Amino acid sequence: MEMKRIMAAGMVFCMGIQLFCACGKEQPDIEDKVYLGVAYYDQSDTFLNSLIACLKDEIQDYEEKGYETAMLIRGAGGSQRTQNDQVQELVDAGCNVLCVNLVDRANPSEIIDLARENDVPVIFFNREPVTEDLMQWDRLYYVGAFAEQSGTMQGELAVELIEADSGVDRNRDGKIQYVVLEGEAGHQDAIIRTENAVDTLKSNDIEVEKLSYGIANWNRAQAQNQMLQMISQHQNKIELVLANNDDMALGAVDAYEKLNYTESALPVFLGIDGTDVGLEAVRDLKLAGTVYNDKEGQASAMLKLSVALVTGDGMDKIGFEKERYIYLPYFKVTQSKAEELLKRKNP
Repeated sequence: MEMKRIMAAGMVFCMGIQLFCACGKEQPDIEDKVYLGVAYYDQSDTFLNSLIACLKDEIQDYEEKGYETAMLIRGAGGSQRTQNDQVQELVDAGCNVLCVNLVDRANPSEIIDLARENDVPVIFFNREPVTEDLMQWDRLYYVGAFAEQSGTMQGELAVELIEADSGVDRNRDGKIQYVVLEGEAGHQDAIIRTENAVDTLKSNDIEVEKLSYGIANWNRAQAQNQMLQMISQHQNKIELVLANNDDMALGAVDAYEKLNYTESALPVFLGIDGTDVGLEAVRDLKLAGTVYNDKEGQASAMLKLSVALVTGDGMDKIGFEKERYIYLPYFKVTQSKAEELLKRKNP
């Protein structure tokens, strides 16, 4: 009996110590806990993997500020049906905000319905849904960048290179023969990037001739195969390669390297996104330039908005466009800028 009293007294003492510690350190309320569910279209995408790595860094920073956070990540392997199931899984796991990079930007209705039924806000990112879909519910948002700007800047890079070096026009016919490596068939961003790049060349009085194009699905290996086919058709006629992202630009470089082309016979290669591997290629002059897609800024905006949606604090400090959209600007990168950016990452 005496032993039981001693044990009971010990339990009370321990509970008292725990209560004292809890009072001494402010504990986050349950609504302050951010459980982030991230679903993205394909886990093989270089840019998105980098963006999600930035998001992990942001979460670590928030945890150091006293927020309790957790993140579950799912890649859909290019299947919208798979992504729909994954979003259901994330909701069932207790995620209280969703960040979704759609497989099919024109088909978000099932995800929206699921989120609305469970009152879980959605931040779409990188692949912008059509406006009508984003207006289906007042807890839907988008974080990304203007596709038009990336295409225009890629075109500006091409103009600057052509005006600075008459040797880009290797056959001296007064025209720039070019090919395009596009991200996806019918994908809005891919179409816009290509159209704006070419329109910028034309608006700057650069006469161009399109020789061919290939759909490479944002993928380096597919781009290499597409480029090998275009080289076999056009041989040394290709003077400029416009790729919708860095991986495809590098796939084009791989094709020429596989065929052992000399440097003097290479066209100008331009990418978009400013991935680490893309920046290294610009630094090493394998790519003439790229357009930086601000993954760090997008990750920061996504987490800041996620925290505001969960806690109800800070929405008034977020710079929305049209109340639902957050856009981060692109910027142009040539060799010196690539060196600067890489030094920042690896000081």
